[in-house]
Amino acid sequence: MASNRRSATLIGLTAVGMWSLLGLMAAATGRVPPFLLNGLAFGLSGLGAIAALAFQGQMGQLRQDLKVWLIGVGGLFGFHFFYFTSLKTAPPVEANLINYTWPLLIVVFSGLLPGERLKPHHILGAALGLIGAALIVTKGRSLSIAPEHMLGYGAAIVSALIWSSYSIASRRMAAVPTGAVAGFCLATSALSFLCHVCLETTVWPETPTAWAAVAGLGALPLGAAFFVWDHGVKHGDIQVLGAASYLSPLMSTLFLILAGFGRFEWVIAAAAALITLGAVVASKDMIFRRRLDRR
Repeated sequence: MASNRRSATLIGLTAVGMWSLLGLMAAATGRVPPFLLNGLAFGLSGLGAIAALAFQGQMGQLRQDLKVWLIGVGGLFGFHFFYFTSLKTAPPVEANLINYTWPLLIVVFSGLLPGERLKPHHILGAALGLIGAALIVTKGRSLSIAPEHMLGYGAAIVSALIWSSYSIASRRMAAVPTGAVAGFCLATSALSFLCHVCLETTVWPETPTAWAAVAGLGALPLGAAFFVWDHGVKHGDIQVLGAASYLSPLMSTLFLILAGFGRFEWVIAAAAALITLGAVVASKDMIFRRRLDRR
C-alpha cells in the first residue's frame, strides 16, 4: 500500500517537471494570445487522449456525473481564465506571486481530507517553497501593491483557490478514472476558443517552430501533466505534491536561462536552496518510510 502511494506520488511529480516547460514553450509560440494558445493546446491534448481511450475501448470513462464535469472543467478552465485575467489587470510579478500560493493552499486544505494528517513539517516545507518562489518571481525586488490593481489581485487569488480546490476535490473523487480528464481538456479548449473570440485579436503561430511549440504544449504541460497530476493527487501523498510543486517555477526559470531568455543571479541560487529544502522537509515521512522499507 505504501509502495503504491509512493509510486503515485512520483508519477504526480512528473507533472511539475512538465509544467516547468510551459514558459519556454509558450515563449517559442511567438505572439499567439493566451486564450487562443490555451484552446489550441488543450484541443490537441483532449483529442489525443480521446483517441487513446477509443483505441483501448475505454470511452465509457467519459460518462460521469454533472458534478464531476463541473469540478473538472471548472478546475482546468477556471484556473487559466482567472490566471490570464490577473496578468492582464495587475502587474505580472505581483499576480504571479499571489497565484503561486496554490501549492501552499493544497497542503493546508489537505488537512480537511479523510485519512490525511497535516503535520508541521508539511506547512514548513510549503512555506519555504513559497519564499523561494517569491524570490524567483520578484528577483529580490520589493513588491508594489496598488489599489487600482485590486481586480487583478483578486483574480490571482481566485485562480490559486480554484487550482488548490480542484486538486483537493480530485482526491475526494478517487473513484473517477483519470481518463475523464480527456473530456475536461476538450471542454476547456472549447471555452478558451470562446474567450479568444470575445476578448482577443487572432494571431496564429507564424513559423513551423511556433506550431511545434504549440504541439509540445498540448503534449506535455497542457496535456499529459494534467493526467499524471490527477493520478498523483488521487492516489499519492498530496502534501508532498503540493510542497514539491514549487520546483516548477524554479525549473522553468532555469530552462529559460539556459535558452538565453535570462541570466543566472544570486536570487536563483537562494530560491533553489529554499525550494529544494522545502520539498525535502515536506517529504520527510515518505523518505523515512522508504528507508524503513529497505531494511
